[in-house]
Amino acid sequence: MNYHCKSFNLKGVALIFMLLFESLLTAQSQKPINVIFMIGDGMGVSQVTSAFYFGEGKPNFQNFKFVGLSETSSTSDRITDSAAGATALSTGKKTYKRAIGVDKDSLAIPTILEQLQDKGYKTGLVSLTSITHATPASYYAHIKDRDWHEDIALDFIKSDVDFAAGGGLKFFSKRKDKKNLLQDLLNKNYRIDTVSLSKPVVEKRNLYLLAQDELPNKIQGRKDFLPEATQTALDYFSAEKKPFFLMVEGSFIDWGGHATDADMMVKEVLDFDKTIGVVMNFIKKNPNTLLVVTADHETGGASIGKFMEKDAATGKMKEIKDKVQVNFIDNQHTAALVPVFAMGRGEELFSGVYPNNMIYHKLIEALKKSGIKIK
Repeated sequence: MNYHCKSFNLKGVALIFMLLFESLLTAQSQKPINVIFMIGDGMGVSQVTSAFYFGEGKPNFQNFKFVGLSETSSTSDRITDSAAGATALSTGKKTYKRAIGVDKDSLAIPTILEQLQDKGYKTGLVSLTSITHATPASYYAHIKDRDWHEDIALDFIKSDVDFAAGGGLKFFSKRKDKKNLLQDLLNKNYRIDTVSLSKPVVEKRNLYLLAQDELPNKIQGRKDFLPEATQTALDYFSAEKKPFFLMVEGSFIDWGGHATDADMMVKEVLDFDKTIGVVMNFIKKNPNTLLVVTADHETGGASIGKFMEKDAATGKMKEIKDKVQVNFIDNQHTAALVPVFAMGRGEELFSGVYPNNMIYHKLIEALKKSGIKIK
């Protein structure tokens, strides 16, 4: 009899633990996910491939298990630009070239950053260009033309982005209308640093404007700003203890393609890959996070091909079998499909081949599964 009671109690305890475990799993699955969205501007498949041949060791790109391809055309042109490309990613709607956060009829459309703010999310932007540049601007501004930087800066004032790091100081402090937008930002509880990537203040919004326009590229001597700014943002959001959306742009992959500068392109890709590693380390400690990495378009028609040099004895070109080189078709954007990588909660949604605006809708689906519903 005593044995029977003891056995019953053990089974009961086991059942209770199983129910508690299932309850914890259910609660975790309904916990709002963090979203980290990384854009390698101008980064096609060949740009990603360069990280495998020119980097040291295994690239972080190789750690992704879920990979897709995205088609990037705009409504006005088969070959898109960064504004239309980023707007499709941020809003789920394709639009015309040069459009910032507006549809093909120039009407403002909500961005995922704005929609998640309404759901209580903290938000952030990291870029190597001005934060008023096409890609970051497409997440908070609604402007007909990407070159209207001073108007975009006014939209930043209204955006209430919690953390932003990049360049673009002159569009806030050296404006044609003589307005001092820095003071307006201070009035909205921003801490502003124009000198260094200092430790953020958790109780405030934090803005780093560390260049008058864009930051230096890697060839010009930029150090580890992108991975360090990304880590700084993640530390800031971790201290806030709220779900967050963070967009990180590797801006100068595109500029390397425009310059047909293979060395610049490769160095920028490797810097971007290093930054991906920072985010992957965060995901290991914070599994309730979704990372998506993609591009707005490809630039330069880059390919990774044979390395050829002149044979000193014969004067003829010969292949060096243990080397490769970067070749460009031209210095313009192309229609090439771009890769999409995903890791974390909802990663399986991003496999396949689809238009760029569908990436937004896949993010919405991932958020819905974690309890965040966006109309």
